[in-house]
Amino acid sequence: MSTAKPRLRAGLKRRAAVFASLGDPIRLSLVLTLSAGPPQSISRLAEHAQITRQGLTRHLRTLEHAGVVHSTRIGRESVFAFRPEPLRELRTYLEQVSAEWDDALGRLKAFVER
Repeated sequence: MSTAKPRLRAGLKRRAAVFASLGDPIRLSLVLTLSAGPPQSISRLAEHAQITRQGLTRHLRTLEHAGVVHSTRIGRESVFAFRPEPLRELRTYLEQVSAEWDDALGRLKAFVER
């Protein structure tokens, strides 16, 4: 039995989770903040947030579930750091899809121009 289909589905689910996690303006803002600097605690991130710490925590957990951030427990606080790997994977995927579309459009153009 081939393992290609389960792997393909797992890859699609992983990419969908990353896309979904980035679809919220607050989460996107958190990613931008964490990608531009060192790991930060929820307290530090909440200083500039317009939402409650509980809301912020929920958004960070969504990003963590998608693999975009990683948390480490330091004492009583969780510190969150940006993980670029899922975004690199998305970039590779989007470049592949773009190339496939360019190829398909080229074939369509050649067919129409005959």
